[in-house]
Amino acid sequence: QAIEEWYKSLPIVTRTYVTMAFLTTAGCALEIITPFNIYFNSKLVFKKLQLWRLVTNFLFFGNLGLDFVFHMFFLIKYCKSLEEGSFRGRSADFLWMLIFGGTLLTCIAPFVNIQFLGSSLTFMMVYVWGRRHQYVNLSFLGIFNFTAPYLPWVLLAFSLMLGSSPVVDLMGMAAGHVYYFLEDVYPRISGRRPLKTPALVRMMFPTEDMIVA
Repeated sequence: QAIEEWYKSLPIVTRTYVTMAFLTTAGCALEIITPFNIYFNSKLVFKKLQLWRLVTNFLFFGNLGLDFVFHMFFLIKYCKSLEEGSFRGRSADFLWMLIFGGTLLTCIAPFVNIQFLGSSLTFMMVYVWGRRHQYVNLSFLGIFNFTAPYLPWVLLAFSLMLGSSPVVDLMGMAAGHVYYFLEDVYPRISGRRPLKTPALVRMMFPTEDMIVA
């Protein structure tokens, strides 16, 4: 019951993404599907028209285990925090951020040979959250304190200590920085907002229009 109530309390975009990620990863673990059916491959996408790969590669987070738990924790924590925080009442704008970030990462992926981009998208959310909470103090394993904008760099250093490749994390940070600049910095400089959410995305959240009205 407590888990059910917690699940229902998640905002709509976060709940949908987490559910799809869990079901996809669990489906691979149970061999209902295989990672070979869902990984990103530009040739299969554009030559064989296996368009689902543009989405499914963001939903697989590795084998069920400690690494999966670690990634899901950060996905839920920062996805939920953003949607309930700086995107409160603006789930359409939050979804547009994910679409923009996913598109940017997809364009980069063929050049760095990355087949699954879910971790990069999560890192993008961590980066944006950190930039929008500049004065929040955090602690890493109780060893040292730092402010939120340094969180992605701390996690990057931790990944390097564990022997992971930095490419996935750096891609997410780059996408996060591009979004932050175009959405938060550039409009203050120019008075223009280049990443305005399209009407088609807003149509998916009609109750938000009612609230705004």
